[in-house]
Amino acid sequence: MVDNRDVRTGRHCVFALHAHLVFVTKYRHGVFTDGHLTRMEQIMRAVCADFDTELVEFNGETDHVHLLVNHPPKVAVAKLVNSLKGVSSRRLRQEFPDLRRHYWRANRLWSASYFAGSVGGAPLSMVRQYIESQQRPA
Repeated sequence: MVDNRDVRTGRHCVFALHAHLVFVTKYRHGVFTDGHLTRMEQIMRAVCADFDTELVEFNGETDHVHLLVNHPPKVAVAKLVNSLKGVSSRRLRQEFPDLRRHYWRANRLWSASYFAGSVGGAPLSMVRQYIESQQRPA
């Protein structure tokens, strides 16, 4: 059952759409520190706000990140993913010279692939708990 806090309304609809997104780094290199992930969360929250979506949960490890996103029906998940990956890659490589040096040849932070799963079969609390349990680097 969907929690009432997760139900949102639009002009002509009521919805509770959640997506679990996973992005991995190019070549699956473990390059993220806690500072990288903290800044990445800020960037991704801003991108989600531009799409009228809510970043419910964010966490990651040295080579990948997990996002739980609450989005309206008008937002195409592929477009949201494209913007999240593009903006975060560009800004992180601008702000962190170590990432720019590491990926100088590929000139991109993320792998071209991603995982997107609709969340509804498992309770959101379980998905949230799974994302929170990621082994974030110290």
